[in-house]
Amino acid sequence: MSTEDMLIKQRLEKLELFREQGINPYPHFYKKKDTTSALKERYSYLEKEAKAEGTFSIAGRILTLRKMGKASFGNIQDQTGTMQFYIREDEVGNELYSLFDKLDLGDIIGIKGNIFRTKTGEITIRINKLQLLSKSLRPLPEKWHGLTNTEARYRQRYIDLIVNPGVKELFVKRTKAIQTIRQFLDKKGFLEVETPLLQPTYGGASAKPFKTHLNALNMEVFLSISPELYLKRLIVGGFERVYTICKNFRNEDIDTTHNPEFTMLEFYYAYENYKTLMNMTEQLIPKLVHIIAGTDHVVLGGETINFKPPFKKIKFRDFILEQTGIDIDKTKGFESLKQAILEKNIPHVNVSEATHYGALMDELYKRVCRPKLIQPTFLTHYPVEMIALAKRNEKDPTKINSFQLLVNGAELVKAYDELNDPLDQKSRLEEQQALLTKGDREAMPFDQDFITALEVGMPPTAGYGLGVDRLIMLLTASESIKEVILFPFMKQEEQQP
Repeated sequence: MSTEDMLIKQRLEKLELFREQGINPYPHFYKKKDTTSALKERYSYLEKEAKAEGTFSIAGRILTLRKMGKASFGNIQDQTGTMQFYIREDEVGNELYSLFDKLDLGDIIGIKGNIFRTKTGEITIRINKLQLLSKSLRPLPEKWHGLTNTEARYRQRYIDLIVNPGVKELFVKRTKAIQTIRQFLDKKGFLEVETPLLQPTYGGASAKPFKTHLNALNMEVFLSISPELYLKRLIVGGFERVYTICKNFRNEDIDTTHNPEFTMLEFYYAYENYKTLMNMTEQLIPKLVHIIAGTDHVVLGGETINFKPPFKKIKFRDFILEQTGIDIDKTKGFESLKQAILEKNIPHVNVSEATHYGALMDELYKRVCRPKLIQPTFLTHYPVEMIALAKRNEKDPTKINSFQLLVNGAELVKAYDELNDPLDQKSRLEEQQALLTKGDREAMPFDQDFITALEVGMPPTAGYGLGVDRLIMLLTASESIKEVILFPFMKQEEQQP
């Protein structure tokens, strides 16, 4: 029998003993009036060995126990933090102290008592009443502050949150960041809406979808890769400012920057253009940086990244020329661009994997150029072949009115003027469908209902997408996207019989 199995056996024996003594190890509720952090803050003025008036009630998980005969210390953890407790047999009586003596690390208890500061200077609750609220049958890691195996941390996030306080703090910051996004858009008159995650035709991005079968209608359906086409339908319907914070699902790579499901903010702003969204980005991103990092900059790999606006701006064509010596205005076809890449012997670009001009351009950009942008930079005016849903530039129809915000070699934001010409959109979606038919797994299928909506008429509109997970990664200096998703997707473990 393993050590863990022996400990579980001992705890099961204690559980049975409690029940024999008429103690319910899993009561229905507990009147919890206070939190550890609030009490420690409220009584921070207490001098050593001084006590506060009143009785207080907290509840949480036992993290440490120092049993010393007839008097003992320990630490209790609630959502807000930890606090020391102190219990004496001559103060609570033999029956209650006997219950306490059988408690284990990980048990959840309710405490009532008085607040005082110990000789060593720690704010402590002196127990006069105690109730077992949940008997823990499985022990915490041997060192409660030392769960370091990353795979175990992601699989058992509940333990990770208990034993690694910084993890809980990170996800509190994440929630505050999402709240800030909502407040920012709400104040500008945007309406939060929901779009379907189960769709008969996927679209709105270049990605391979998850597909499943809807038995009731005997049809193939897909998990949403993007809410874009549905949000545009709402613009057609008369909503002028809409947003959603939603899950997207893409059946692609799993690595340090990709999870099969991830969180996106998307919003659409009728009668505005991409320049307005640039200004909004320079308002929103510094707010989020301050919420998460507490400053206007972050340090990554020894590099200080400053988010104080205005951000640098550079056109896509100029950036590619600067980094590779290739002028995309002179290499406008697939074969022409491929030849230029081969002639210049540009490393890391696998020309054999790309099957069309847009894909090859994307390969060149992502492999060679994007990693060079460290400070916040707006990269503007992408080639039209790279985004099938964006509006052409007024002066140069080979480009689109678009930008991406890049930081530390990663894309945080993608935004552009939305294509509302139904004939142009139909032609470009037909091109996408042809690529999909030829085997391009990331091409978009043709969506007739979306074209019908555009034929009804969509006003000039600017659209915006922000990768929430990658933003949190960047601003918390997390090396893996799994660090910033509470329950990242993991390979299934073999089940024990």
